[in-house]
Amino acid sequence: MDYDAQLKVQSYLDGELGEAESREIANLLARDQDATLLLGELRMTRQVLRGADSGIRLPESREFFWSKVSREIERADTATEREPEAKASAWLGWRRFLLPAGAMASLALAILFIGSQIGMFQTANGPEFETAIADPGALVYRD
Repeated sequence: MDYDAQLKVQSYLDGELGEAESREIANLLARDQDATLLLGELRMTRQVLRGADSGIRLPESREFFWSKVSREIERADTATEREPEAKASAWLGWRRFLLPAGAMASLALAILFIGSQIGMFQTANGPEFETAIADPGALVYRD
């Protein structure tokens, strides 16, 4: 049985079909066992749902009950909002210091690495440097 036929069986049970469609579904129920089983299942479900709601009574009015639920939800929300603030404030203090310090350290390392790769920080060779220190007049400039 297809989906449309199932919906029509449900509409037949609810009394929502016109006269011609009701006869058509009655003929379908006479021919098709699946449609008959579906109708029986829908009737049982309807009866169970009717009986399930009648036994529950609240000791207070509906408005008072839901206002208590609403107050409890709001109280729980404010309690959970306060907890992370205490933990986050200590972390935020450190983060304000560590982020700029980490950025500066990374920048310094990058400059040192790039400078060493392109020869920016080359020192004078040993003997010439020692001579220049010992006798400043002996320093020879090469082109």
